[in-house]
Amino acid sequence: MKKMKKMKKKINKSVAKRFKVTKTGKVMFSHQYKSHKKLNKRGSRLRRQKEPGVLAKPFAKKIKQILGV
Repeated sequence: MKKMKKMKKKINKSVAKRFKVTKTGKVMFSHQYKSHKKLNKRGSRLRRQKEPGVLAKPFAKKIKQILGV
């Protein structure tokens, strides 16, 4: 009897591009609304948006599941 190969799990590519999982297991993301119409936004807001954000635990769990981590 032939052994069947184990299927490789396909990850969602759009999610893989938007999120990054750190070594400790946190899910990081890049802020939106930071590239266009910068004159209308305050400097403090743009500075906050430069730094990557950390996703909340319930959402992080779902993203890890989609990424297969």
